[in-house]
Amino acid sequence: MKKLIYSLTLIFMLGISANTVSAAGVKDKNKVEMTAEQQAQFNRITNRVEQIRDMDKSDLSRADKKELRKELKELKNQARAMNGGVYLSVGAIIIIILLLILIL
Repeated sequence: MKKLIYSLTLIFMLGISANTVSAAGVKDKNKVEMTAEQQAQFNRITNRVEQIRDMDKSDLSRADKKELRKELKELKNQARAMNGGVYLSVGAIIIIILLLILIL
């Protein structure tokens, strides 16, 4: 039974590492610099985020705070779309850690 668990874990880990390596290789080859327009948009997003962070939010109403949170989420999504990175979910990280604990 242990051999089966170890072999399945090994196959799973090799499958994950192969996908990660191939994704990293593709990203390096197809890395595209941002255009001037995209860079300007990114600068606008960062400036707006800094403005919101520096605001005094203690006198805002609940609806205004909710609106600011929505705006920040939208700005975050726009910035992510421009940069195009590889992200790991919390669940995937937990599974990887548990598998490492079981193997070692």
